[in-house]
Formats: sequence, structure tokens, C-alpha cells
Amino acid sequence: MSDSSSYWQNIANHAKAENRPFFSLAPMEAVTNAIFRQVVARAAAPDVFFTEFTNAISVTHPKAKFTVQGRLYVAPEEAHMPVAQLWGNDPDAFVRAAADVKDRGYEAIDLNMGCPDATVIKNHGGSDLIRNFDSAAAVIAGAKTAGLPVSVKTRLGYSRLDEWRDWLTFLFKQDIPLLTIHLRTKKEMSRVPAHFELIDDIVKLRDEIAPDTLLQLNGDIENYQEGVKLAQEHPGVDGIMIGRGIFTSPFAFKKEPKEHDIKELLGLLNYQLDLYDDFERRFDTSRFPSLKRFFKIYVRNQRNAASLRNAMMEAHTTDEVRQLLAESDFTD
Repeated sequence: MSDSSSYWQNIANHAKAENRPFFSLAPMEAVTNAIFRQVVARAAAPDVFFTEFTNAISVTHPKAKFTVQGRLYVAPEEAHMPVAQLWGNDPDAFVRAAADVKDRGYEAIDLNMGCPDATVIKNHGGSDLIRNFDSAAAVIAGAKTAGLPVSVKTRLGYSRLDEWRDWLTFLFKQDIPLLTIHLRTKKEMSRVPAHFELIDDIVKLRDEIAPDTLLQLNGDIENYQEGVKLAQEHPGVDGIMIGRGIFTSPFAFKKEPKEHDIKELLGLLNYQLDLYDDFERRFDTSRFPSLKRFFKIYVRNQRNAASLRNAMMEAHTTDEVRQLLAESDFTD
């Protein structure tokens, strides 16, 4: 078994030994940086983390490479290297970016071929590659040159659901160790239920074309228990990726669910505030507005939660948030 295939196979084998699929936290813009990865790891860690998605060109571009340092930063306290997720359509940029992330100590690369963002598509990345098989193949080949395992995350199609068979057939033929599929099309965004009805057909297609390629599913799976149940109902599914479910609970990957009181939740929030302050000092950059999207994770479903959360949304610094928490009913 080559090093490029053993990375993911080892993860899958560890999970199989526990009679479960492997779990990962979905790569999300302005979410899955070193700060939030550490928060989730403290709450309940998945088997695999991914970075925020990063433009392959910017990784080594002389005018942009410093702006992506935070995206690719891995804190010394993180137990394992995350997978570096890259996007774009320039194969030469992927050659350079793959070499760069390897030098940084990354052990695996994932290619974003499913992002539905209009700006990404305008720049011929993300789900635009679903419409451009040749570009997708060239990007995969470019990323492979560093010798790291190269996986792909995608959607079922661009405009139509019936595109899934041709597109996934093409991807399964690319000799990749892992394919992650968000079970919707680009056009559907997240407005319709994930297409669980296609899972068995996708597994069959994988088994026919690339039986050694691991299959990971994403979409409408909120926690560990739902992921295990889905994999049990559809033999052949190797992994489960959770995205928006983490905003329902930071404990989404907990194997044994239990109630978590407000003090425990606010403890995680204070931990995230401390990590944010360290990140801001380290990279001399403020992303405080992006921090606000996390407040709903910790302050919800309690008496007076809405008023506290609204006040936190008006804050401008982490110290202001800490002061609001100190003055709230929840810290008595």
C-alpha cells in the first residue's frame, strides 16, 4: 500500500475496528481555522479535521501568500495535522501549492470541487469544475505531484440531479483514495433535503469502478448518532462528514450523547475567545465579525438567551463579550 493511499485507509481501518464509519468536520470558510478546530477537539473530536478552503494560487503568490498564513496555520496544541483543502482551476498553481503545504507538514490534500459560492465559480473553482472535466483532471494531477494523498469533495451535479452518474464516474476513475460527496447539486444549495435515496446507487457505482476509493457522505447529518445510523443503513459508506450540525452543538461528534449545561457551553466560548485573541496577535489581523457567527452555538435555548446573544452581536471586541458574559444570569 502506498503512502498516499495508506493515510486514509488507516483512518478508515481504525473506525472499522470500532464498528463505525470515520467522522470529519467539513471544511468551512471562516469557520474551520485553528481556533475552532481546537474548540471542537476539546468538546468532542472527529477523526479528521480540514482547514478552511484556500485558493491554490494564493498559497505561493508573492502578493497573497502572507494573507493565507492564518488559513493554513496549525496550532502546536492540535493533536493531528488537518487536511489542507485547496480550490482553483490552475494545475500549475496546484503543483506549487501542493509542494508548499507538504513543506508545512501537511499529510494530505483535499480538492474543493463543490463550493457553490458565486465568486468562486466566477473564478472557475469549486462546483464550476463539475462542468469542466478536463480542468478537474488537470487539477487533480497537479495536486498529486507532491506525493501526498489527494482526495476530492464535491456535489452530485451542477444544475441537474441526473448529472451525478457521469460526474461521479469521472471522479472514481481519477485514482483518488477518498471521495466526499455533499448529496445535493450546486443549484440546490442547501434548500432541499440531501438525496439519501441515491446512496446505494453511488456505493454500487464506486464498487464497480474504484472499489479501493473510500466514500464519505455530507449533508443533513447533524451528529455522530445520525452518521452511524446512516452508514449502517447503507453498507459501503466509509465516512461521515458533519458541517452545519456543529452549529447545532459543538458536541456533535460525541459518541455518547448527554446534556451539556450553559456553564459548560460558556466555558467553550471563553476558550474560543482566548484562542481568538492569540490568533489575532500572532497574525496581526482582526476577523472579529467572523467570530460572531459562533455565538448562537453557545447561547441558545435558555431563558434570556436571545437578549444576551443580541448584545453580543453588537460587541466589537472579545473583552466586551467577556464583560457581557460576566454580567449575565448564566455565570451566577
